[in-house]
Amino acid sequence: MAINEAYENIINSGDTPAYVFDTDKFAARAQKTASALGDNIPLCYSIKANPFLIKHLPSCVQWLEVCSPGELTICENTGIDLDRIIFSGVNKTQEDVERAMADGVGIFTAESLLHAELINDCAVKNGKTVPIILRLSCGNQFGMDESDIRKIISGRDEYKGLDIKGLHYYTGTQKKKATIIRDELAVLEDLIESLKKDYGFCTDHVEYGPGLACDYFGKEPEETDMLLLSEASEYLREFAQKYPLSIEMGRFLASDCGSYLTKIMDTKVTHGINYAICDGGINHLKYYGQTMAMQVPHITVYRPVGDKAENWSLCGSLCTTADVLVRKAELTGAGAGSVLVFDRAGAYSVTEGLALFLSRPMPNIYIYSENGGLIKLRGQILTDPLNTPKF
Repeated sequence: MAINEAYENIINSGDTPAYVFDTDKFAARAQKTASALGDNIPLCYSIKANPFLIKHLPSCVQWLEVCSPGELTICENTGIDLDRIIFSGVNKTQEDVERAMADGVGIFTAESLLHAELINDCAVKNGKTVPIILRLSCGNQFGMDESDIRKIISGRDEYKGLDIKGLHYYTGTQKKKATIIRDELAVLEDLIESLKKDYGFCTDHVEYGPGLACDYFGKEPEETDMLLLSEASEYLREFAQKYPLSIEMGRFLASDCGSYLTKIMDTKVTHGINYAICDGGINHLKYYGQTMAMQVPHITVYRPVGDKAENWSLCGSLCTTADVLVRKAELTGAGAGSVLVFDRAGAYSVTEGLALFLSRPMPNIYIYSENGGLIKLRGQILTDPLNTPKF
């Protein structure tokens, strides 16, 4: 089955709005990334980008980053090898840590002195020694200052339950210049060498999230992404020749594999502007960098109504003027009954939308592959029960 056939099947069944995640594209993207990085740099998939892909991780992805008890539950329920998990997150409770420890997760992260003490106490209590990496802050609420990392490293003999492996570092997403990666790796190298010199600590694992940008609105997005990857990989491979490195990615691996389908339910002209009212909206679709709906992602019109090219303001079903997907998009054949397919919706839209706003249903979710065809993972979920008070 070709992807176009899959879209037609969804449209014929009246199953819009819907996400479709192409697992072939996901695997191909991961393999391209792994090839660019080389054999010595394992990949870690951050599942918050899209947990619906974790059953279809290609072999080149070794680790999964899990940042909440809920994400850990997803991994438990989908049969993921739990020793592949890096258990991260800025808020960890004793219950969270003990549960992850019982699951046998591969590595813990510590984002504060309290985290290090908590994980250590739980490990000692259970007669274990667990691998841990210390997250370095870049100046926000995540991770800890270098001074706190130094406290832990200098007093590491006191942490009987911890096998301190190294460092974790992530500063943000959508970085468009490889030189940013170069500069961040220099920060890490300075700290690694300083810890070795001052405390005799040898770093055995660096978990680094480069936050490479995905081109959502350009004419040749794949070429743009791969050029950035190629440039950044030079710095990453050079670093990995000195220190054991794994690369954490979510958006960069998942964005390209997803499509979002929404049906135009109504059209109108007000104050000289063509408006298309869709059955989806900003509660389902989110592009990083889409400010005031001014950017135009790649959109394909299915079931066109005529062949006229017109500018459209594409709006959703929410009762707020903010529900504008694209303020001005030139589309051919758009009209009531047409279905719009938005590309590059594989990361975060499915998990980061305003799902409960105005009690609209959550979309259908499908996965697709050329050999496996179209498989429905989840039907629409009504949200009004979640917003209904109980007396």
